[in-house]
Amino acid sequence: MAAAAAPAAAAAAVGGSQPPQPEEPEQGPALDKAATAAHLKAALSRPDNRAGAEELQALLERVLNAERPLAGAAGGGEAAAGGGGPGAAEEDALEWCKCLLAGGGGYEEFCAAVRAYDPAALCGLVWTANFVAYRCRTCGISPCMSLCAECFHQGDHTGHDFNMFRSQAGGACDCGDSNVMRESGFCRRHQIKSSSNIPCVPKDLLMMSEFVLPRFIFCLIQYLREGYNEPADIPSEKDLNKVLQLLEPQISFLEDLTKMGGAMRSVLTQVLTNQQNYKDLTSGLGENACAKKSHEKYLIALKSSGLTYPEDKLVYGMQEPAAGTSTLVVQGFAGAPGALGQAESSDEEDQDGSQGLGKRKRVKLSSGTKDQSIMDVLKHKSFLEELLFWTIKYEFPQKMVTFLLNMLPDQEYKVAFTKTFVQHYAFIMKTLKKSHESDTMSNRIVHISVQLFSNEELARQVTEECQLLDIMVTVLLYMMESCLIKSELQDEENSLHVVVNCGEALLKNNTYWPLVSDFINILSHQSVAKRFLEDHGLLVTWMNFVSFFQGMNLNKRELNEHVEFESQTYYAAFAAELEACAQPMWGLLSHCKVRETQEYTRNVVRYCLEALQDWFDAINFVDEPAPNQVTFHLPLHRYYAMFLSKAVKCQELDLDSLLPDQEMLMKLMVHPLQIQASLAEIHSNMWVRNGLQIKGQAMTYVQSHFCNSMIDPDIYLLQVCASRLDPDYFISSVFERFKVVDLLTMASQHHNTVLDVEHERSMLEGALTFLVILLSLRLHLGMSDDEILRAEMVAQLCMNDRTHSSLLDLIPENPNPKSGIIPGSYSFESVLSAVADFKAPVFEPGGSMQQGMYTPKAEVWDQEFDPVMVILRTVYRRDVQSAMDRYTAFLKQSGKFPGNPWPPYKKRTSLHPSYKGLMRLLHCKTLHIVLFTLLYKILMDHQNLSEHVLCMVLYLIELGLENSAEDDSEEEVSMGGPERCHDSWFPGSNLVSNMRHFINYVRVRVPETAPELKRDSLAGTSSDGLGALQNSGTAQVFSLVAERRKKFQEIINRNNSEANQAVRPKIPSKWSAPGSAPQLTTAILEIKESILSLLIKLHHKLSGKQNSYYPPWLDDIEVLIQPEIPKYNHGDGITAVERILLKAAVQSRMNQRIIEEICRKVTPPVPPRKVTAAEKKTLDKEERRQKARERQQKLLAEFASRQKSFMETAMDVDSPENDIPMEITTAEPQVSEAVYDCVICGQSGPSSEDRPTGLVVLLQASSVLGQCRDNAEPKKLPITEEEQIYPWDTCAAVHDVRLSLLQRYFKDSSCLLAVSIGWEGGVYVQTCGHTLHIDCHKSYMESLRNDQVLQGFSVDKGEFTCPLCRQFANSVLPCYPGSNVENNLWQRPSNKSTQDLIKEVEELQGRPGAFPVSISSETNLSKEMESVMKDIKNTTQKKYRDYSKTPGSPDNDFLFMYSVARTNLELELIHRGGSLCSGGASTAGKRSCLNQLFHILALHMRLYTIDSEYNPWKKLTQLVEDMNSQLGNEEQQPEVPILYHDVTSLLLIQILMMPQPLRKEHFTCIVRVLFTLLYTQALTALSVKGSEEDRSAWKHTGALRKNTCDAEKSYEVLLSFVISELSKGKLYCEEGTQECTMVSPIAWSPESMEKYIQAFCLPFLRISSLLQHHLFGEDLPSCQEEEEFSVLASCLGLLPTFYQTDHPFISASCLDWPVAAFDIITQWCSEIRVFTEKHAEQGKALLIQESRWKLPHLLQLPENYNTIFQYYHRKTCSVCTKVPKDPAVCLVCGTFVCLKGLCCKQQSYCECVLHSQNCGAGTGIFLLINASVIIIIRGHRFCLWGSVYLDAHGEEDRDLRRGKPLYICEERYRVLEQQWVSHTFDHINKRWGPHYNGL
Repeated sequence: MAAAAAPAAAAAAVGGSQPPQPEEPEQGPALDKAATAAHLKAALSRPDNRAGAEELQALLERVLNAERPLAGAAGGGEAAAGGGGPGAAEEDALEWCKCLLAGGGGYEEFCAAVRAYDPAALCGLVWTANFVAYRCRTCGISPCMSLCAECFHQGDHTGHDFNMFRSQAGGACDCGDSNVMRESGFCRRHQIKSSSNIPCVPKDLLMMSEFVLPRFIFCLIQYLREGYNEPADIPSEKDLNKVLQLLEPQISFLEDLTKMGGAMRSVLTQVLTNQQNYKDLTSGLGENACAKKSHEKYLIALKSSGLTYPEDKLVYGMQEPAAGTSTLVVQGFAGAPGALGQAESSDEEDQDGSQGLGKRKRVKLSSGTKDQSIMDVLKHKSFLEELLFWTIKYEFPQKMVTFLLNMLPDQEYKVAFTKTFVQHYAFIMKTLKKSHESDTMSNRIVHISVQLFSNEELARQVTEECQLLDIMVTVLLYMMESCLIKSELQDEENSLHVVVNCGEALLKNNTYWPLVSDFINILSHQSVAKRFLEDHGLLVTWMNFVSFFQGMNLNKRELNEHVEFESQTYYAAFAAELEACAQPMWGLLSHCKVRETQEYTRNVVRYCLEALQDWFDAINFVDEPAPNQVTFHLPLHRYYAMFLSKAVKCQELDLDSLLPDQEMLMKLMVHPLQIQASLAEIHSNMWVRNGLQIKGQAMTYVQSHFCNSMIDPDIYLLQVCASRLDPDYFISSVFERFKVVDLLTMASQHHNTVLDVEHERSMLEGALTFLVILLSLRLHLGMSDDEILRAEMVAQLCMNDRTHSSLLDLIPENPNPKSGIIPGSYSFESVLSAVADFKAPVFEPGGSMQQGMYTPKAEVWDQEFDPVMVILRTVYRRDVQSAMDRYTAFLKQSGKFPGNPWPPYKKRTSLHPSYKGLMRLLHCKTLHIVLFTLLYKILMDHQNLSEHVLCMVLYLIELGLENSAEDDSEEEVSMGGPERCHDSWFPGSNLVSNMRHFINYVRVRVPETAPELKRDSLAGTSSDGLGALQNSGTAQVFSLVAERRKKFQEIINRNNSEANQAVRPKIPSKWSAPGSAPQLTTAILEIKESILSLLIKLHHKLSGKQNSYYPPWLDDIEVLIQPEIPKYNHGDGITAVERILLKAAVQSRMNQRIIEEICRKVTPPVPPRKVTAAEKKTLDKEERRQKARERQQKLLAEFASRQKSFMETAMDVDSPENDIPMEITTAEPQVSEAVYDCVICGQSGPSSEDRPTGLVVLLQASSVLGQCRDNAEPKKLPITEEEQIYPWDTCAAVHDVRLSLLQRYFKDSSCLLAVSIGWEGGVYVQTCGHTLHIDCHKSYMESLRNDQVLQGFSVDKGEFTCPLCRQFANSVLPCYPGSNVENNLWQRPSNKSTQDLIKEVEELQGRPGAFPVSISSETNLSKEMESVMKDIKNTTQKKYRDYSKTPGSPDNDFLFMYSVARTNLELELIHRGGSLCSGGASTAGKRSCLNQLFHILALHMRLYTIDSEYNPWKKLTQLVEDMNSQLGNEEQQPEVPILYHDVTSLLLIQILMMPQPLRKEHFTCIVRVLFTLLYTQALTALSVKGSEEDRSAWKHTGALRKNTCDAEKSYEVLLSFVISELSKGKLYCEEGTQECTMVSPIAWSPESMEKYIQAFCLPFLRISSLLQHHLFGEDLPSCQEEEEFSVLASCLGLLPTFYQTDHPFISASCLDWPVAAFDIITQWCSEIRVFTEKHAEQGKALLIQESRWKLPHLLQLPENYNTIFQYYHRKTCSVCTKVPKDPAVCLVCGTFVCLKGLCCKQQSYCECVLHSQNCGAGTGIFLLINASVIIIIRGHRFCLWGSVYLDAHGEEDRDLRRGKPLYICEERYRVLEQQWVSHTFDHINKRWGPHYNGL
């Protein structure tokens, strides 16, 4: 280390204003820090080290002085005053510390030395938010267990249930901690309990640390004190952050110390926890003014936090007069901040406690005395305690948190720290409530607490020693007290109950979350939970806390107008109940599983009932709930219910011993029942004026994460009440709550006072459905956990097929993770495989990607489909319908039932004996009367009844038959009580016997207008006066309500016969029995039916036939013996009736006889009265309306499906393959002109110059061709540093190199004719095949522009969708007037000689624009052609168009235009798989616009004439006499030798220079001529490839045959001639030795040479054949791969027709030389000879053209996603060298980019967009590393494509939320690649959006 200033100077710099120190260390040895340190260390090592110690103290006093730097920083202006500013001084101090610690040695060596003594048994790595960690449920003991990636991959977790997750709050690695995880899961590093073999730490190593660190930490604390100015208002974030920034180096230094391992940690622990040190340094006594001031600031800070001053308490409370009620006391405690906007109630409360009635003021409760000490006293005794205090004060700065957590592997520290944390718990809560950044702070708090409280041993210790439970419960109670308001439930004026206000920030922002989460965490430990359950005081306090949530977020039904402002407080309310009440409840329940824990349950139940009793008193509840109010939050009821359930299920407790008296049960059932009725009201749209949020509440209440803490306990509680209360009372209550009492009358008309008519039907359905659920649900009444899981799973699968993850999410697991059905646990998987089949993800051609789904097995539909469970669990009503539809489909498919089935009746699990009483509901007269009435009404077609009602009625009857009453003997035959009215209906209460009871007359109350009355008067008094009416045959008027009242009074009187209770408040008048409005009179109806007879008539009615029911047992008596007949399992209402009748017959012989009797005398059911015409009319109207509605639905559905199938056939955007060709033109030869249909105006006609028609096209730049490689080996995505992808072997790179090489040596304009461009950024044109008038298109674009709808495309850029098929497009190609058919004239074979044709071609090329349309005359057509040419140019970037050395030269345009043609032909070839073997009228042909494109290109190319001097045609077809003159002038660069030209480019140039339409013979002529050149090129390339020996051999064999007749068609002769010509120059000379080693010695045989030549020529033949196919519309022949060459050659007319196929084919036979072969070859070779004189190497390189490109592919991806993720997610970006927040990788070239990273932005383009332009000319395919999704960028738009990695269940895991292992899905990747190659991203993916260059 470099020498620094002398200590004195340093001291001056640090503490400029200090008084001179009394002791100056002698200057001699102290010339630099290291020397001083060594000297001090020596001094301290002596046995008597006092002198050394004092000297060190003095030095530290000077160096570590907190006064200067921060005071300067905080004061702002004076910052510069200290020597070099505060920064420098502090750095200097740090240097000192490092030197002193190391004792004069090097600091690095010191660190290494200390690390050697690290007993690393624990990992303890601390991470912050967004870190990627792992959790293994198989290895974890605590649910919070987590591992860092390193430890996870080092351990063995194969086959475990683990997942990767992104840490939200931060965490620490638990590897090596056996309290939290099983040892089997430890990684290799932490498996060894290494403490044994680590040597003891030498004393002198850490000696200095023990002296220096206390001062250092004290200095840090002084800084923190200094920096905290307690202003009047809350200190601004800015100031705190400034202080923290300045302290960054100090805290980092401490953090580094912790990382040195165990030895250093134990020193730090000593320092932090030593109370003596702390006392000496911080007491603020002594003469040092600075220390004094600092201590004062500390005291101020404490005081301002409302701590340490218990005597300030102001407690003034007033007792309420009523003794039993909970006291409302108003009290303020110092420092409890008022929440936003509402004044603190303690400031303005009047002494007499009168609460302003109207205002919802905040209310405070008084609390016991022990809380005060918990809340307000803090005494710091050690550095650790004060450090934590400041950490909280500064709102948990990340660095401090990390430092404190890094120390945790030290056991002693862990205990000390945990105790300190608990001691500060109340203070943490207060700071959290004040904090502006409560989210961040919450995360940091949990980051710490989860490390401390997950450890059972530690949690137990703190609970015992520090009252952890008391503290937690009290702190929670206090926290909630700050936001209480008066409850308005029930009795608004006099309510004494207080509830939390859900609109308050505390609840809205979930601020309480960290505290509740800690509480849940410690309750998961058995030892802690037991203490809680044993402590009565705690239980009382906790029930008090829970009651704050009882009845919160009250909803009042809006009756008049719609609510103005929809409050969203319900989110807060549901979250609060779930987190603060339900989860602690589940935590406690998990410890009450065995008999031994009975006592705990008794305690909870006891205090719960007490709290409930207090609550009923506080809200003045008697027996009727207030109308139009509902709260979904009854946590006390639910606690009570769940503990009851647990007691009976697991602890074998007697239910009755835990139940209260009847009156309490009656009260208990009211509010849960109110919720069930309100659910029905909400679904009937009776709450619609309350806005959408009320629907949201109803859905949340049953939603999968809430249902087992909300609706399930409620229903269970109702079941318990029903099993213990009088059944008649219960049933009447239900119908009264559902407001349908008035509907239950035999009369055809009634008046309902509480319900509108339109709601009656759905409310009646609701009431019956509720009863069915209540009676058939067995979730808490005897089902085992596995049965429950199975039932839940079946219900979810029946609604819809589900993915594995959505099933996990939808199945309500027991929220406490230790409960055994952990998602992914063994039972989940085994049940799933038992009930469902896996459907692997299939692929739809339209590109919508399926996930792997589970679908119910057939036997599940057959036996386990349970509609009741489905109804209970559906959030949306449509899901019930969906389940029924799927059930219907199953029955149809399996042939079990053809029609529309009814929900099947499912057998139930047997009831637990404790709940047998529930079944009495089915055997009570009230229910039987209701059932009888409803059956009768349905039979009589009264209004407002539906099939659903009938279905539920039958279901209830069947339930009653299944659960027949125990025995009839214990009928309480009128127990001396008054005779009740319903006794006049049925004699007993057993359903089986009541079914056969005939009811003759019924007395009903009807409105005076009712038809019944008129009929009655007509009948006169045929009966003997009134006497007859009194006879027992008439059922009395039956009023449910009156019955219920009577019952209630009875019970109350029975319970409280004492006098004081007699003064029960009278029921207010508004509760009078409904029905007061119209005048009611009594009428008597003749009925003469029993339930059985009604059922049989119903059977006739449903089947529409008389006498349709025939008792089955008459034919087969067996039926009665084993009544389980499968044929009755599935079916409609008829089946249900038959099934019920059979069951009734089985149960009693009497019923059997009566059924037979009824069937014998069967008569058409006579309605007791005529339906009046008027009524009939309304009934018919209703029915007609219903039918019309159904018809309409049917039609709409049919229409939708028709439309869908039309779209599918019309659009088939899916893929370029498997498609019916859609010809653009009509193919009737007699038509002379092509006719086009305009898809906008619908007219058809030819394209004319004035009104041209155009093809809808999409122009896009493409670099797909450039990605072809000559190597079949696939490129892999790099996943290690070594693998890098370099693009030198791609087609684009090779072509670039070639062009620049040519441009170096030859004339520029000539170079630009010798090659093609467009391998990168070429323009690809595709069409959907639809045409439109160009003027129509313009108006269409106008209308799109004015359309305000947000489209996925940009109209200003010319984008639109085809008006017919909606395919994306951005331009229109004008169709050239004229026809495709007239080609016939041109296709006749002509007898002209080759020479004549050559001449004609030359002349035609010479003619300027010999075009039917002269360019001079500006027609619409020519304008359009120009504009489309502009579009084509603008499609790609300038850099892909300008290759010329002179910018803007016309040669550029010329090159660009013929390259567009080349790009499109090459791409079509690729779409056909790279060869033309498949032949056929190309699949792409029907959609090809090449013909039109050619016209446009030709038109524009003819504007440029090639100087006839330079026209390559001449060089190809004529011998130039004067060679030298051409090559003579040296100063000018020569032209490109013809052998270096790209033949395919030449072909396109020649053809596009000809006037269109072209004659076939000219085309063939051009191809033939060019083939000779190509063949010669193949030979030269071959000659260069061979070795010296090969060449001499070839030269020799060929020379021998030179004079034979067909020498010009023999490759040996030609090859030998080429070799002899070229060897005149220096081409072959410079080989020497190195060449031979380079070229692998291939043994050339005639076959292999022939093969080489054919392969060399094939690409040209393919492109020519495609061109011919497009220009002349000829089909392509199909062939085998080996004969492709010969077939294409004959198709192109290169092969003479008389060619014999017997001997093997030789490519040379296609040659047709325009002039003498040897002469022209000599001429061509001489050009090369001249060039190679100077540049032999380059000359050779240019001759070997690689023309065999393989198809383009995306990079090959690894099998497992984790390999990609681990490498890339921490990889630094090569541009900005940071680790990107959203890393992405390009799947085309493997480049690593920052998605959305501002760091790599260039000229407002983010990196991905930039890369997509450079790599794909505007198309980019990126894999987002952190999300596993692929994103496509196309030009200015982007879309999320989906993922190609799926988990074991065939599902995507977007954003890696589930973190399960993902594997590549090859099919998906192939589809992605196929869309890329075929350029169909725009058509297949629908969800595009603009990216504004921000990706």
